[in-house]
Amino acid sequence: MSATLESSVPMSRDRHDGSSEPSQHALIELRDVAKVYKLEEVEVRALDGVDLTMHRGDYSALIGPSGSGKSTLMNTLGCLDRPTRGSYRLDGIEVVNMSADQRAKIRNAQIGFVFQNFNLLARTSALENVELPMLYGKRMSAHARYDRAKELLTLVGLGDRLDHHPGQLSGGQQQRVAIARALATDPSILMGDEPTGNLDSRTSREVIEMFRQLNEVKGLTVILVTHDLSVAKNARRNIVLRDGKIIADTRDHEAAAEALRSSSD
Repeated sequence: MSATLESSVPMSRDRHDGSSEPSQHALIELRDVAKVYKLEEVEVRALDGVDLTMHRGDYSALIGPSGSGKSTLMNTLGCLDRPTRGSYRLDGIEVVNMSADQRAKIRNAQIGFVFQNFNLLARTSALENVELPMLYGKRMSAHARYDRAKELLTLVGLGDRLDHHPGQLSGGQQQRVAIARALATDPSILMGDEPTGNLDSRTSREVIEMFRQLNEVKGLTVILVTHDLSVAKNARRNIVLRDGKIIADTRDHEAAAEALRSSSD
């Protein structure tokens, strides 16, 4: 199945045009962010003094071994969790002190997620899975939700699979449904947490190509979490984590790979 985007679904926000020059306004700003978990008598610093800036239209990969802090950083960036210390400004708004409900609202408006295990509702059609996030955002009629979901499934090459349930779809097709669902509320940021982890190599390449096109053609800010350097090299920016710290932040993939190897020695 081709990874080419099959139709032009309008994105309402002003977006970066896909060029290598970022806009001056930072979409994401982290300053001295720490996340500490207490396990009985032991403190675990999952993040330890992280500073990070991302602009609209960036395409970044967070890479590192298990326990490096990359998933904790994604959860922080995705407003799924909040840091123990520090500042996180999303599109100029401080989110650290927000309540869980406030973070849920900004998450629904700004961020789309794609997970390794797809996280689709098994007894629900592809179309209904994509419609689901729209039930929690701005008010939309049932007809508008249907049209939007159909557009997005057509965009990812599944216009002829609207009524199929996840069990009737291949792994790659299920991940395409997940990508369409992530785009349902017209987010500024698309996050992928090991999005190719359960896919074969050919399908993985197709999914990563779709992320690239969404970044370059639609102008979405894309953030991938991965331990796979072959996936990370598709991003324009590689951010390497070790022990909760950023040890490299570079557009040179070989430099990122070397930092990862050096940190494991």
